[in-house]
Amino acid sequence: MVKLALLWHMHQPYYEDLATGEHILPWVRLHAIKDYWGMVALLREFPRIRVTFNLVPSLIAQVEAFAADRARDRHLAMGLKPAAALTPDEARWMVANGFHAPYDQMIRPYPRYAELHACRMERRAFGAGDLRDLQVWHKLAWMDPDLLTGDQRLSALITKDRDYHEGDKAALREVELELLKRVVPEYRAAGERGQVELATSPFYHPILPLLCDSDAHLRAHPHAARPQVRFQRPGDARLQIDRALAFHERLFGSRPKGMWPSEGSVSDEAVRLIGDAGLQWIATDEDILSRSLSQPMRPELLYRPYRLGERGPVALFRDHGLSDRIGFHYKSWEATAAADDFVGRVREAGRRFAENGGGEGATVTVILDGENAWEHYPGGGRPFLRALYGALDRAEDIETVTMAEAAAGPAQALPSLFPGSWINADFYIWIGHRDDHRAWDQLSAARAAFDARAGAVAAAARERALEEILIAEGSDWYWWYGDDHSSDHDADFDELFRRHLRNAYDALGVPAPEELFATNISTGSGPDRLEPSGLVTITLDGQDTSYLEWVGAVAPTLARPGGAMQEVATASLVTEVRVAVSRQALCLRLTGSGLFSEVQNGATLALIVAGPEVRVVPFERSWLGVGSIFEAAIPFEALGVQPGGELQFGIQVRNGANTVLESIPHGRCWTIAVPNPEAASTNWQV
Repeated sequence: MVKLALLWHMHQPYYEDLATGEHILPWVRLHAIKDYWGMVALLREFPRIRVTFNLVPSLIAQVEAFAADRARDRHLAMGLKPAAALTPDEARWMVANGFHAPYDQMIRPYPRYAELHACRMERRAFGAGDLRDLQVWHKLAWMDPDLLTGDQRLSALITKDRDYHEGDKAALREVELELLKRVVPEYRAAGERGQVELATSPFYHPILPLLCDSDAHLRAHPHAARPQVRFQRPGDARLQIDRALAFHERLFGSRPKGMWPSEGSVSDEAVRLIGDAGLQWIATDEDILSRSLSQPMRPELLYRPYRLGERGPVALFRDHGLSDRIGFHYKSWEATAAADDFVGRVREAGRRFAENGGGEGATVTVILDGENAWEHYPGGGRPFLRALYGALDRAEDIETVTMAEAAAGPAQALPSLFPGSWINADFYIWIGHRDDHRAWDQLSAARAAFDARAGAVAAAARERALEEILIAEGSDWYWWYGDDHSSDHDADFDELFRRHLRNAYDALGVPAPEELFATNISTGSGPDRLEPSGLVTITLDGQDTSYLEWVGAVAPTLARPGGAMQEVATASLVTEVRVAVSRQALCLRLTGSGLFSEVQNGATLALIVAGPEVRVVPFERSWLGVGSIFEAAIPFEALGVQPGGELQFGIQVRNGANTVLESIPHGRCWTIAVPNPEAASTNWQV
């Protein structure tokens, strides 16, 4: 008999800015209405199938907030606003951000949604009716696949297809809230009936080994570059574990038996902390086992539990290939064929283990994300999951077990674990790139500031500062830094990471370092590279002296990244920027009625110069011309940049107390080439 331990890992980073209450991205809410409830509810159809769900507290805390209607993200706010009341900027934002879904599985199947997508691609205008239809479809396409056919309210909206009214949006919101409120109770019920084991991860999903000692990365890469400051906070690692256990017990009535360490990341020090917290099992990847044993992986090594140290928890090691077949490969297969292939491979793994392991029964562990794969499967993955659970239910030689049940059998001793994660058995993704290093050093500085100031502030402020730092320890911020992963929302993650640290300094009553106001992202050029078409000569009089004065300038977009919600309610001080260069200076033309009002009240302008070290350069009076517009010519010499080099910069508006009122561009910086006067005639149009 082969034991199959299947674990679905449910995780999202903590998207909320605690200072404003805004959630910068909608993925907690959207996956909750599509996957988080449906994945566990589906098991009611297969009562003999036993699985484990690993529920990360940072996710479940946000699900609870959305279920209680306490949380908002910009997609939700824009989707609920009457379509006829959307401003032109909001309408453009809705068109730009209303199609965040895989086209083949979540847009093309719905005629009106596909039609709207074609209108966007062809840059056709959207009227109020088009916008309202988009507001409906952007949410409707993310609804639970079974409810789309089983709930009459949703099936009626699918059938209607177009020409929705505001009442349809209200009905859809009603279903959304009902579904959000079902998520946690459904997991609780599955756990109580014994079909499902509920496990956890450290609260904000940090890489525990790196919290214990950031030099753990050097075990796999001894000569790798590293942050300037070594981060060693095992107390923080234990706090993330303890908070997760307490949260889980409060929500589900008992402490979890085991833990999937964030990203399957392990080290001997992290494992000791997990064992000291009373957890019975952990899991990680087969490559960690291979490197720990210093030998290639074989079935008789992989498909068994291991006892870590003398009294440590039991470790289970995921079959990388089998896990990836569900996560990445079966999406293009017919559901029954995929399920049969998987069951056949589990059966074959058991046979090979028995042949080489003295007749013992194999324990095969499969672990993967329980949310991200399904939007790429037909029918949201439900046909495949039903075929899989059905095939496993019929297989008399395969027994599905929870992770705790898999860990309860005889375990082989494993004295030490090679430190690493489920990706390449190392930590490169989270600490290997120069952008990661910068972020870790910023975290180290904030943590040191907390130590220095915690005793001097009130308890509430101290708790708030610590919470922001614990959030910034999460793995997701570092996942998106560097050139190994990228998404449409890199700038959002970067900005929110730095905002959490700025909030911590604010709670401690000390100024945040200037570098926390400039992006950490150094990879890629993209739309933030500005390319003026020629050199300019301007007169600093605050007026458009002539039509030709700013010919050659570029007008970059000031739109905030797709997830930023604050823009919905806050008018920008600066409404337009033109950027140009003369032979000796960076030239800026700024407009905005709010900017004029703030300047009259004592606000000042500053240039943020990014790079290895961030510098703030206040605008000097001699660089400015103020009239109906703001004009500035900032000498390259004052900025410390060389002819022929590059300048990375942003602009800030600060009040008399030096508080930042606005930063542009939002969450990132612009890059512009500095002219070389000697080569201007060949490299620039003059």
